[in-house]
Amino acid sequence: MISFKKLIMHRLKMPLKFPFTNSTTTVKEKDIIITELHDQDGLIGYGESVAFDYPWYTEETADTVQLIIEHHLWPAIKKQEINHPTELKLHNIRRNHMAKTAIEGAVWDLYAKRCQQPLYQAIGGVTNQISVGAAIGLQSNEKLLIEQIAKALEQGYQRIKLKIKPENDLAILEKVRSHFPATPLMVDANSAYTINDIEHLKKMDRYNLMMIEQPLASDDFTNHAKLQHEINTPVCLDESIHTLADVHTAIALQSCKIISIKLAKVGGFTNAIKIHDYCQKHNIPVWCGGMLEAGVGRVQSLALATLPNFRLPADQGASNRYWHQDIITPEVEVNNGYVTLPKQPGIGYQVKLPSTDQKVLT
Repeated sequence: MISFKKLIMHRLKMPLKFPFTNSTTTVKEKDIIITELHDQDGLIGYGESVAFDYPWYTEETADTVQLIIEHHLWPAIKKQEINHPTELKLHNIRRNHMAKTAIEGAVWDLYAKRCQQPLYQAIGGVTNQISVGAAIGLQSNEKLLIEQIAKALEQGYQRIKLKIKPENDLAILEKVRSHFPATPLMVDANSAYTINDIEHLKKMDRYNLMMIEQPLASDDFTNHAKLQHEINTPVCLDESIHTLADVHTAIALQSCKIISIKLAKVGGFTNAIKIHDYCQKHNIPVWCGGMLEAGVGRVQSLALATLPNFRLPADQGASNRYWHQDIITPEVEVNNGYVTLPKQPGIGYQVKLPSTDQKVLT
């Protein structure tokens, strides 16, 4: 039986090595909350909130996460005793999935440590090796973009994801394909298009893309279905997928052929595993998208990607691709296109936090 005695929230700002730009925003630093959860025996589990400081991706921000954890999630879990993380009861608190993931991830880490299992085994993973790809944001010019792709391929990344928007997407794809004709390539639109762009999006079929991720609005399942019917390139839904019910809708309407599961966006491992299993049953491949995670969130997302239906390379690459210094030791490394997770209990890494704003909850 596990009971929870103390929660420490650490809040820190981590500057990215390079700004990351998509169709809606540019991120230069990440406002991160690390949760440190203590059980009755003094063991510690860690979680991470990956919410941004502005609600451009979902309605959550680092500020809302801190408030929800302090005033609602911690009061809820400190009264509970559980045998397994799936018994954690948070359903009476609606949405706030990133806040829930910061708590639930710490519970799973704690549980795996108590069981003396690596986290990936505790959740049902089948391997500790995960193939990874590189995500490349919008660049100021084509020359820089080509250089960034070449560098990522030299480092062993197994596929390239490009952020796109309507202004110059086809010109960029033409340039990239002329330099890298056989490289596995996907694009991510972050809802930059509408169904009125369908003829334009059809032209992307010529570039042999693995997928186009979230081309239309996050709540628009019907028009994604219309688009998928008209184009050969697989549509992948990301921002549309928050719950298992969203997956039911997407599959029933044939809105996509691939789904991106982001741990924080669906509320943690328990929900992510249910979504994974349902997609596997319906032969819909899944892959693990990235949220510019620091070390704790990075390795927990990689652990999720060890489940068998994660058939495409994950977004979570090496720590030093994003951070001057990560908060885990050793840092995540990529070798020959793979991350190998350690076999130590829990997340398998030591958490080394700098001086942070702390809030201790008992």
